[in-house]
Amino acid sequence: MKKDIHPGSYRMVVFKDISTDEAFLSKSCVNTKDTIVWEDGKEYPLVKMEISAYSHPFFTGKMKFVDTAGRIDKFNKKFAKFAK
Repeated sequence: MKKDIHPGSYRMVVFKDISTDEAFLSKSCVNTKDTIVWEDGKEYPLVKMEISAYSHPFFTGKMKFVDTAGRIDKFNKKFAKFAK
């Protein structure tokens, strides 16, 4: 295995699914500004995710509908001047 190809800044990080409010603790080297106090009373960096295994339809078996109409209207309004 090659030496010095992996980052040396691995630490414990909390990943939180914002759609289900579920969280898990894992090792990562991701940079984040947010922190959270975990169940053990220690403070860890926090990474907020929109989709995880707690909310993804493949893992939950439930279909989640996302309101994309607002996003499409916002996009069309923003770039309408370029559509000539």
